This record gives sequence, structure tokens and C-alpha cells, in this order.
Amino acid sequence: MPGPDRAHQRPPGVGDDTVAALGKLSEALECVEVARGHLYAFHRLSGTADLTTGEAVARLRDAGHDEIADRVERELVGRNVIDGRWTFQVVEAYDDTYYSAFKALEQEARDALVDGRRHLYEAQMKEDRRTPGHPDHTATPDTSPDAPPDAGPERIG
Repeated sequence: MPGPDRAHQRPPGVGDDTVAALGKLSEALECVEVARGHLYAFHRLSGTADLTTGEAVARLRDAGHDEIADRVERELVGRNVIDGRWTFQVVEAYDDTYYSAFKALEQEARDALVDGRRHLYEAQMKEDRRTPGHPDHTATPDTSPDAPPDAGPERIG
């Protein structure tokens, strides 16, 4: 049964502890990526709320409620979400201060320890959980139990 493609095989001499440690670092980066996605969602939703509030102001004016429209416009439209910042500035600060540093250090660790290979922990987990000979448990998309040994991407099996 062929194993993972070369991009997902640990280099010679790399032990389980190293793969597990890099797996944890990768898992942490995935959390940072999700947090960043939520931050971008916050950015989009806050921007949409501001634009929609502007539309509400126009409708309040059209309905003859100028005093309330003026107050909503003055107090809410274009308001900072955090002292001195709109959400784009929050996103940029997160990207520049935390996200980019995290991504760079995770890449540096993989480059130094496993020739930059990604998801070695998950690739090993997949190998451990595959059912030999089952057509839905192949190592790579190009493999099947009936495929000739040289079919598909380069593998060591």
C-alpha cells in the first residue's frame, strides 16, 4: 500500500517528537488563521453596519425626522470602533504585529527542521487511520488498490 507523496514524508532522521512539535505549531497557526478570518468578518460587518446606518439616516430624513437623523449621523456614521481606529486599521495592526510574525516563525521552523514540508503530523495521522485496500482510503488522489505501482505522484510506499 503506497504511502504519502514526497511532500508529506518526513525527511530522514526526523523523529516523532519533532513532527509532533511542528504539528502543534501548525495547529496554533490554524487558530491564528481562524482568528484573522473572524477579524476580517468583524471588519466587513462593521463596515456594512456603517453603510446601512447611513441609509437609515437618509430614510429618517425622508420620513421627516431630521433631528434624529442628525444625531444618528453625527454620533454613529463614520465612528471609530476602537479609539482612533476604524476596523481596517485594527486588521492592519493585527496583520503587521502578530499574524505576519507568527506565519514567518512557523515557516522558519519547518524550513529548519523538515525542509519546509507541511502537515507531516496530519500525513502520519492519515497513514495511521487508512484502511488497507479500501478505495476511499487511498494515500493520494491518483492512487487506488488496482493502480499500477508507478501510477500517480512520486511516492515511497
